Amino acid sequence: MRTLFVVCAVALIGAVGGAVGDAVADTTDVKWQNRVVVDKQGAHCVDDPNCFNRYHPDIPAVVRANPGDMIIYHTRDALDSDLTLDSNADDLAALDLNLVHPMTGPVHIEGAERGDVIAVTLVDIEPDEYGYTVIVPGFGFLRDIYTEPYLVNWKLSRTHAVSDQMPGIKVPYEAFMGSVGVMPGQPEVETWLERERLLAEAGGVALPPQPIGALPSAVCGPEGPARDQCLRTVPPRENGGNMDVQQMQVGTTLLLPCFVDGCGLFVGDVHFAQGDGEVSGTAIETGAVVTLTVDIRKGQGAVITGPEVEGGTQIKDIEPSKFYQTIGLPLKAAGEVPPPHTYLDSEKIANLTNLSEDLTLAARDALIKMIAYIQREHGLTAEQAYILASVAVDLRIGQVVDVPNYVVTAVLNEDVFEE
Repeated sequence: MRTLFVVCAVALIGAVGGAVGDAVADTTDVKWQNRVVVDKQGAHCVDDPNCFNRYHPDIPAVVRANPGDMIIYHTRDALDSDLTLDSNADDLAALDLNLVHPMTGPVHIEGAERGDVIAVTLVDIEPDEYGYTVIVPGFGFLRDIYTEPYLVNWKLSRTHAVSDQMPGIKVPYEAFMGSVGVMPGQPEVETWLERERLLAEAGGVALPPQPIGALPSAVCGPEGPARDQCLRTVPPRENGGNMDVQQMQVGTTLLLPCFVDGCGLFVGDVHFAQGDGEVSGTAIETGAVVTLTVDIRKGQGAVITGPEVEGGTQIKDIEPSKFYQTIGLPLKAAGEVPPPHTYLDSEKIANLTNLSEDLTLAARDALIKMIAYIQREHGLTAEQAYILASVAVDLRIGQVVDVPNYVVTAVLNEDVFEE
């Protein structure tokens, strides 16, 4: 009977679909998704009409999409670099930080208006095969301690990142969008520029508009009409942007208020993996193909005025199976003024060894202790340990009530060490 069934089945296929061996339709041919693709063009952002590196409401959308469409962004690495697996620290001198960050988009979401909220659900991130983590002099949480350039090149897959510069380390794939957001409106541009100007006048760190290297140059470049108003992409703001929040994994939904009609949704700066804090200044930076969908929540901008996230088990899924934790307190040496505090220009800070209710100093204390542990117990150099902390150590708030010593912990994912 089995032989007879097979013969009859072959005969039926031959009758319906042609000779045995011809292609037969299967599930591959069944389509339902409407895909909107925003491609990369050219070697760098400056060559690409779908790429920009400043924020302003006059930057035009490059494509339009409907709610429910699969929007596919082909993104560039955060530094728009020419780095490769053969690069070394000397190559970092050629980086132009005016080009940070190249964003793909913006995309006009049909039906979205100022005052609405868009719900952006991350469907997939397909990373490139190469990524990097760097120490850039003058940048990073411990920039006063790590003053020399350093580069780690990573080989990436859908499971792990490995590096010849970090033997014995496998960092698990936990990719997310380091930068994702919407275009600000003109009122937001004026408000944010003013508050950052006041901060800079007080001695704080603020990055004013910089037309050199600004894209699109027709809007934000040296001859662009908005050259003095195009916002830099380094700080996150109410429009999202460079948030670097690793919990925004595949499956989570990011809520963003719309400040312009169509919202102007952009994506870039994908991180293959990152520890909470991104302490060296970079994660495992890479280009990627990002797929997401968008829904509109009408009028919700009245209550959701900045980025918020909905999720499920994603936080549990990225937790380590084993860890080591250091405890940080707001302590320092007498005579020391850490870089984040220098703008306060306070003689009191220099003379004290204990600051009151200071999470920044507690985070610094925990991180320095963690780097010492990694060096001591795992044999890494100081620079390697700092890099590892940037991609696999989470800074977490322990408590903010036990005055004067608030607690920040540094949690090392011990799973990254190969047995």
